[in-house]
Amino acid sequence: MILPRINPLTTKAWKALEKHFNEIKDVKMKDLFAQDESRADKFTIMWDDFYVDFSKNRINEKTIKLLLALADEMQLEEAINSYYSGKKINETEDRAVLHTALRAPKTHKVLVNGENVIPKVFEVKEKIKKITKEIVGGERRGYSGKAFTDIVNIGIGGSDIGPAMVVESLQFYKNHLTTHFVSNVDGDHVNEVLKKINPETTLFVIVSKTFTTQETLSNANTIRTWFLKHGTEEDITKHFVAVSTNLEKVKAYGIAQNNIFPMWDWVGGRFSLWGAVGLTISLAVGYSHFENLLNGAHKMDTHFKIVDFDKNIPVLLALLSIWYNNFFKAESEAVIAYSQYLNQFVTYLQQGMMESNGKSVNRNGSPIEYQTGTLIWGQPGTNSQHAFFQLIHQGTKLIPADFIGFTESLYGNKEHQDKLISNYIAQTEALLNGKTAEEIVKELQLQNMSDETIEKLLPFKIFTGNKPTNSIFIKKLTPENLGKLIAMYEHKIFVQGVIWNIFSYDQFGVELGKDMAINILSEFNTEFITNRDGSTQGLLEYYKTKR
Repeated sequence: MILPRINPLTTKAWKALEKHFNEIKDVKMKDLFAQDESRADKFTIMWDDFYVDFSKNRINEKTIKLLLALADEMQLEEAINSYYSGKKINETEDRAVLHTALRAPKTHKVLVNGENVIPKVFEVKEKIKKITKEIVGGERRGYSGKAFTDIVNIGIGGSDIGPAMVVESLQFYKNHLTTHFVSNVDGDHVNEVLKKINPETTLFVIVSKTFTTQETLSNANTIRTWFLKHGTEEDITKHFVAVSTNLEKVKAYGIAQNNIFPMWDWVGGRFSLWGAVGLTISLAVGYSHFENLLNGAHKMDTHFKIVDFDKNIPVLLALLSIWYNNFFKAESEAVIAYSQYLNQFVTYLQQGMMESNGKSVNRNGSPIEYQTGTLIWGQPGTNSQHAFFQLIHQGTKLIPADFIGFTESLYGNKEHQDKLISNYIAQTEALLNGKTAEEIVKELQLQNMSDETIEKLLPFKIFTGNKPTNSIFIKKLTPENLGKLIAMYEHKIFVQGVIWNIFSYDQFGVELGKDMAINILSEFNTEFITNRDGSTQGLLEYYKTKR
């Protein structure tokens, strides 16, 4: 037993939080601000390029004290030490969880089964650096002697979402190469990509730990068949590289040994962008920017590991999330990034958070009697303000939200940035204060509306406010700061898992549907019929007759 097996409901802190919740649940945040002029300072952390204000939450100092006590009772500090030391905290799969090692400095020592893995990590980084230099610099060319112009990343899940999100987020830093991502087994998807590329000038990066994933291999084989209409089997060695652990299958595919990049079982797929899975990131933005991404993540790793919990950004964000999920019964959280570059950021968080903490069995193997996991959703501001903000402002659900913004734009257009950030700040203020009946009456009277019209409109224009938000300001969207931001949420996931007494790093729920799909696929071209429920059997027969 590596991680503690403690039911949080049995802790003194949880019981105290239940009592405290009943005392504070109806308190208005704007009253708390009125009572304490220094409230914002008390609930703000300034670290590096980050300014994190969590004062607009339905909390007081006692709330934080009790949440921190819960972290102590759940032995969070000991769990963090196990996390960083290479112990097999992914106990159901008998694996360590060490994506942090992928961004650790060369001087660090991280043991897995008694072996320091850092030298191997740096061997791979050197290999990534070398191929990036060759492809970007035009030293390495395609079968016809032309320089590469396009990169196609073929993967799914963590082999796709992480690199795709980072490349999108860092497109300001991109070089001349055009990057494409093929993930969905939908044949229309891969064929749309093939329309855009030239086989003579495209490098294909196949990312699959086992080199057996149905979606990835189906897409890779379709691309390989297309490629061989133009090039030869021998040309595959020039145009295809792989990130995998299954060397034999990769070699059988025709990929040369020096074009194979390793993966390790102590890094989960959804946290793998920091290693060889990030090859496409390095190719897209250059190795130095990729390295800065890793350095930023390591800075957040250090912050998480050494800073006291009352000033520890990932710890506090995780505890606040638990406060709303388990006591206010809020089922979802919104993440609103005021940067179009972060268009795919929430998609990435959805996998990381919901795949990790979507569990209903605790570390003892028993059913859980409290809520775990949160639904994560969102969209960049200001687009989101013209869409689902109506639900957050006036809906019946409590939806805590993280607001992420940058004090400097990348192109330096101050006028646009001022308008963007004015919306960011205004929304957090509006969610805090709402709008009272008195304020609305005055506003409508100024518009010379009749008393009858005002009375009719009044209930529809009231905003109750008291909607919680965290405001995360970052100086600028640099590769380093993006690395810090991603790592911040990774550690939030870890803390939540520890408090909820679950294993965050397996994903058995992902496998069930995949296994059943293989069985159904085998029946498309046979008369064999499995005994299924009426609906599933009807769908199968309908598709077989219509395809």
